[in-house]
Amino acid sequence: MPLPYFLIMLALVVLSAGATIALVTWAGLPFVALGFAALAGTLLLGARQWR
Repeated sequence: MPLPYFLIMLALVVLSAGATIALVTWAGLPFVALGFAALAGTLLLGARQWR
């Protein structure tokens, strides 16, 4: 993978993580809810791989 594409991808991941944290904070949700949502998503995607 060329370096510019890697750096753009890395910047997009960091920006999307920041946007997610900003939206959770703006909505007034506790960070535990974000953690549970991430855990549930990981479990669902992991379960799909076993099928």
